[in-house]
Amino acid sequence: MSIAVFTDSAANIPAAKIEELNIHVIPCSYELGGKIIKCPSVPEDFDGHEFYDMLRAKAEVRTSMTNSHDIAEAFGTELSKGNDIVYISISSGISGTFNAGRLAAEELRDKYPERRIEVFDSMGAGLGIGLLAMKAADYRDEGLNMNALIERLASDRSGLCEYFTVDDLMHLRRGGRLSGIAAMVGTVLNVKPLLRGDEEGKIVVFSKLRGRKKAIEAIAHEYEAKAVDPQHQRVAISHGDCPEDAEKLAGLVREIAEPKELIIAMHEPYTGIHVGPGMLSLFFFGAGR
Repeated sequence: MSIAVFTDSAANIPAAKIEELNIHVIPCSYELGGKIIKCPSVPEDFDGHEFYDMLRAKAEVRTSMTNSHDIAEAFGTELSKGNDIVYISISSGISGTFNAGRLAAEELRDKYPERRIEVFDSMGAGLGIGLLAMKAADYRDEGLNMNALIERLASDRSGLCEYFTVDDLMHLRRGGRLSGIAAMVGTVLNVKPLLRGDEEGKIVVFSKLRGRKKAIEAIAHEYEAKAVDPQHQRVAISHGDCPEDAEKLAGLVREIAEPKELIIAMHEPYTGIHVGPGMLSLFFFGAGR
């Protein structure tokens, strides 16, 4: 018996890490032109340039609810092998996927009463989920039992730092993050908001700066101020089709404190719909959120 680690495709974990750490990925979905499209399981299989170009062209794209039946089917394969399950989901504060996971777990507990299924709310998004899922795999491989693994994850979650900026405030307006007037004024004045994942797993604006360069530097400053023991951490950067800015941020991170591992990936489509092209984010563990 072992612990099978599951997460969403919104976790954005690169293929090499998925294979190395034996993590199972459940695809999220989005809707385009009335058609439901499954998100790729790994960022390497995602044509981010094409996707974000669609958003630049104002394509009508929206997220689609993950079906609890699909989650139950994925869980069932591992449960039938005698494995327990921990599922690290996208934040319940921004998606219904966590509740879909809970429904799937409830359905399966009657069929597999001897097995344990834990659905863990990451209270994060993107590679914030990914960092927690990779931690779960590390803890499993270290031999921790389920109780100890969940306890460690809960502690890690309290220090999960997720900071990002966006290039076009109108995507946030469409997602209900800003009023239409605020979005319009911000775009005209070249105001770049800084956003973070808060203590309730929601996305909040905590600062606004004039210009892209200052926004990128401000994200790096948060890393400098809050990262705990970064030389022993995985740190992650994702971007909405702006690889040059991702490399700039990576350079600043390395100058401040070289992490044990630095992951850079194209940001996945499920939450990419809401943040839009030009989004740039940094994920790490720090002293509080």
